[in-house]
Amino acid sequence: MHSPSQEPRWAPAAVAAIEAAMRDLQIPGLSCTIGVDGTLSFQRGFGFADVENEVSATAATVYRLGSISKPITAVLAMQLVEQRRLDLDRDVHTIVAEWPEKAWPVTTRQLLAHMGGVRHYRGEPESTVHYATQVEGLVRFANDPLLHEPGTKYLYSTYGYNLVAAVVEKTEKQSFGDLVRERIAGPCEAPTLQDDDLRRIVRHRAQGYVREGGVLRNSELMDSSYKLGGGGLCSSADDLVRFAAVLMQGKLVAPETLAAMWTPQKTSAGATIDYALGFRVAERRGIREVYHGGAQSRVSTFLLLLPERRVAVAVLCNLEGVKLQALARQLVDLVVDGK
Repeated sequence: MHSPSQEPRWAPAAVAAIEAAMRDLQIPGLSCTIGVDGTLSFQRGFGFADVENEVSATAATVYRLGSISKPITAVLAMQLVEQRRLDLDRDVHTIVAEWPEKAWPVTTRQLLAHMGGVRHYRGEPESTVHYATQVEGLVRFANDPLLHEPGTKYLYSTYGYNLVAAVVEKTEKQSFGDLVRERIAGPCEAPTLQDDDLRRIVRHRAQGYVREGGVLRNSELMDSSYKLGGGGLCSSADDLVRFAAVLMQGKLVAPETLAAMWTPQKTSAGATIDYALGFRVAERRGIREVYHGGAQSRVSTFLLLLPERRVAVAVLCNLEGVKLQALARQLVDLVVDGK
């Protein structure tokens, strides 16, 4: 992807919208990139990526992605499906022996749609342990019972996506972080898209913050190595939009696979949920939206795609607990309306 010789006419309005949101939400640092039809049309950083050292945020600043890791995990899984190396409806226990047999079998398809019955967080403290593989990270929840019969209901679960990542690792016999770099970051020319390793030197990595009683403080330490598939990747806004653009072009998975991934799933009783396979899907102003947000220690994030318009917006900030969907929608409206 390339940058235009001059910013689009809606750029000043986009800057104004972002600056207003930062004031309202008291965000220390934010990066935003907007891609339109294969071009990085808008690339900008605002505020400080590192408040203590007064390091400015740019479009190249690297943030944790939080749950935007889930769509990337889904793409890796669907690549294996296309290669006929993964059956989405196979019991994952037969693929990952470290996942114990449960009252009911669980499939990768159910996990991708958050209908596998695997629990989400339940108040446990953040992990500070480094896990070498996603299979090792299963120890945090593998022995817990399923919360419901798989397929019968939707229940959002990061741990369910950790299990998908373990399925991918077992199938490929390769670490999940390496697979992200080789199968996603490489083809997208997005080098900052990687596993968020606290020990690795990552250039331009943002610090993270939380507000407690109105006071800005450093975020709690967290090692996300146990949950790369559910919320353990990081990227710049630029590279996240590069991923989105290549995905929309049908270059990571085939268009028919992408169509399946963007089709809302149904429970076993036939009720449609608002989650597809790795993405949320909605229609607004007569235009299809495909999106995912993220929230964890250090960050709040949002990725919004308009596939029919070839538009992608990434908004990443270094403050916890901030809702960015409204801002992302405001930005895509500016693009669509040409303002």
